[in-house]
Amino acid sequence: MIQKVPTNVITGFLGVGKTTAIQHLLANKPAAERWAVLVNEFGEVGVDGALFGPEQDNEVYIREVPGGCMCCAAGLPMQVALNQLLAKARPHRLLIEPTGLGHPREVLETLSEGARNGVLDLRATLTLVDARCIMDERYLRSDTFRQQIEVADLVVANRSDLYGSEDLNNLQRYLAFLPGESQKPLKTVEQGQIEADWLRPPSSFQQPETHGHHHRPPPVVEEAPLPECGYQRAENAGEGYHSCGWRFGPSIVFDYDTLFSLISGSVSERLKGVFITEQGVFGFNKAGAVLTVVELDDTLESRVEMIHPERLDWTAIEADWLASTQD
Repeated sequence: MIQKVPTNVITGFLGVGKTTAIQHLLANKPAAERWAVLVNEFGEVGVDGALFGPEQDNEVYIREVPGGCMCCAAGLPMQVALNQLLAKARPHRLLIEPTGLGHPREVLETLSEGARNGVLDLRATLTLVDARCIMDERYLRSDTFRQQIEVADLVVANRSDLYGSEDLNNLQRYLAFLPGESQKPLKTVEQGQIEADWLRPPSSFQQPETHGHHHRPPPVVEEAPLPECGYQRAENAGEGYHSCGWRFGPSIVFDYDTLFSLISGSVSERLKGVFITEQGVFGFNKAGAVLTVVELDDTLESRVEMIHPERLDWTAIEADWLASTQD
């Protein structure tokens, strides 16, 4: 039987660096341990699984739940994905990455059920924050952001090497005014370099009495066969954001230079993609004006997801993607 798997939720707002932080943890995990990652994405097309790299038997196992908050993805419930991942990996540690626009309290509520029946052992919830954004009205008015801070056992100020003189003070003042008897513990890191020791303390989460949001219809794009044209598009909206994702079959090969130029000039607030190009397979991760590109070993198909506060002209953007392919 699978019992008492140490389980951590690593949450944070859109583009704060959760995936990078988990990549760092996986790269530095104990060699003899198997770790599993259940990752949730706001868009209908899963990209993070490919950005983590391929699964490694007896080391790292990854499962995605696309299509909004994972506890509301009725077509692929979190519990089903979680059970399948645990049965396959039988992990020594489980990491949960909710979407930056999801509901971490409800995710923790679902995990608490696994803790009560002895399968999971809930450990510290880490919330990543970019202190440079703490005065942004989109953060201050966001119920999701406030919930991410409230459920945190540890707040991690990421990208601290880029902070101005008052950024960290602004974050500390924000934390000081949160409800509760004591201020949230705070650590600062660069490039998501979380320490494994921070995962070990027990979770302080207390299950609420009610489930406070509506369930969404099931995602239908992720596992569907691609149409004859070789690509597929799907949109999503919620929490004040719009997303659009594309899947491109393996026969569609992108021109790297054209693709790089297109992604660099994208106006979307968030963009993640994995592309098959004539130079190899590459992962693109763009948050605001910052673009990171990594070379990957392989991927079954090209995928990209864009998120923005306003609905962009997805048809025109789709034409740009297709124009970036090789003849």
